[in-house]
Amino acid sequence: MASVTSLTDSVQQQLASALSATRPEAAGADPLLRRSDRADFQANGILALAKKAKSNPRELAAEVVARITTGDLIKDVEVSGPGFLNITVADRAITGNLAARYADDERLGVPLNENAGITVIDYAQPNVAKEMHVGHLRSAVIGDALRGMLDFTGEKTIGRHHIGDWGTQFGMLIQYLFEHPGELAPPEEVDGEQAMSNLNRVYKASRALFDADEEFKERARKRVVALQSGDKETLELWQQFVDESKVYFNSVFEKLDMEIRDEEIVGESAYNEGMPETARLLEEMGVAVRSEGALVVFFDDIRGKDDQPVPLIVQKADGGFGYAASDLTALRNRVDELHATTLLYVVDVRQSLHFKMVFETARRAGWLNEDVTAHNMGYGTVLGADGKPFKTREGETVRLEDLLDEAVQRAAEVVREKARDLTEDEIRERAAQVGIGAVKYADLSTSPSRDYKFDLDQMVSLNGDTSVYLQYAYARIQSILRKAGEVRPAARPELELHEAERALGLHLDAFGDTVFEAAAEYAPHKLTAYLYRLATLFTSFYDKCPVLKADTPEQVGNRLFLCDMTARTLTKGMGLLGIRTPERL
Repeated sequence: MASVTSLTDSVQQQLASALSATRPEAAGADPLLRRSDRADFQANGILALAKKAKSNPRELAAEVVARITTGDLIKDVEVSGPGFLNITVADRAITGNLAARYADDERLGVPLNENAGITVIDYAQPNVAKEMHVGHLRSAVIGDALRGMLDFTGEKTIGRHHIGDWGTQFGMLIQYLFEHPGELAPPEEVDGEQAMSNLNRVYKASRALFDADEEFKERARKRVVALQSGDKETLELWQQFVDESKVYFNSVFEKLDMEIRDEEIVGESAYNEGMPETARLLEEMGVAVRSEGALVVFFDDIRGKDDQPVPLIVQKADGGFGYAASDLTALRNRVDELHATTLLYVVDVRQSLHFKMVFETARRAGWLNEDVTAHNMGYGTVLGADGKPFKTREGETVRLEDLLDEAVQRAAEVVREKARDLTEDEIRERAAQVGIGAVKYADLSTSPSRDYKFDLDQMVSLNGDTSVYLQYAYARIQSILRKAGEVRPAARPELELHEAERALGLHLDAFGDTVFEAAAEYAPHKLTAYLYRLATLFTSFYDKCPVLKADTPEQVGNRLFLCDMTARTLTKGMGLLGIRTPERL
């Protein structure tokens, strides 16, 4: 199916043609087309052009209007204010364009990006041997949504889950396992909850022994050296430990309704062998220098207390490597081996300074350049109702599993209250889709860089900007289509549209433009805003325009067509965000 040019682009092209015909020197000028409350579109570019040509903007606007042909695309155009053009699109163009999109069930006529590249997305980064908590939510949800949008635009995405599976704490854990064999059951014999329970038990026991026994502490430190040097027995125990954690990770991501591919889980350990080379290259290039025995990178614009420079430590004075070496080695791997054109990191905003220094170091080394760019998608904090970081009543960090379970439980209450013909099994299934969707939507509908309050009552509300509102709009449409029976949706471009039909149709046509904008700006909240507006426009259309009881059979078919096109757009858009749309609620 060929892609469909949006009405915005079609009108833009016709205006640009009229502009260049009026003033040849304006060839290629942007009409600056935008949505308007007074008309379908408003063109503001004539003001800038008139200023440049030192002419009267209203007179220039009138000349442009005289060169615009009205008819199949543009119904009417008039000069407004100091020289704006208010443009009304023909009903036939709206319905015809939607009909072309409707014929492409998979992509809704949305084109692929001709300049697509390869984006490696670093997201969903849990730590081995530690429970996932509310702080892990945003990285996973935002990263998954960005990946969905980028994939849809034609970008090739590769996930990288940079799990914490390396470092000094693992010497303690592995040594304990070495001295207490059989403490961890094979991963295939336990579920995710049991796996985490085992890990917690081992961690607490090893920590208690580490703190109380100096001899064990010394053995644990030696075990770190053995791990880093590749000792076979140590690595075997470490691998069992990692496998046990993955069982748990997968159970949590399954609850989040997210696919995490095993080959994309590439932890800090994967870069252990490459870190010495990273350090050597940086030192040979003069990017990093020795300071008090450590290998560091200094920056003119990054200073701390007393105006002292804050360096990025690549290698410690004792020869050990930290996060900077790991991140720089991972960056080299993603550029050299994965051939990334874009590196996207979905990490806590509190790590922004660290990644600013890592990226600048990579640019100085030539690993980032005009062909390879890196972006830090720093995200804000999940807050409780009191506006403070989300904690339990006891002041503990909220376990992610508990949070998700409660969301599903609350959603079950909402679904059961509304359910008419659903079985208990269906209610449980819908509750998971509604509850998890509510959590994701609340996160994604907020600009990633901002904090947001976690309020389950609001998240599962049927009113307001929630995923539940969108899911019920979709389910309502499916109910209408079922009631229509053998009467099928059929676009009728020759029909005059009601004002509510026009508004809905124009918004439907903007789906592709919105997805491209949201993907390009790494802004999933722009897609959620579009979808919420779509649901509200559909509600207005449904209230003002009878569907099955419309005046004529042609009108019934056309309104069913608008309903079905809305449903397809809702489910496609929600799907890009990782949210399901149940057929019945």
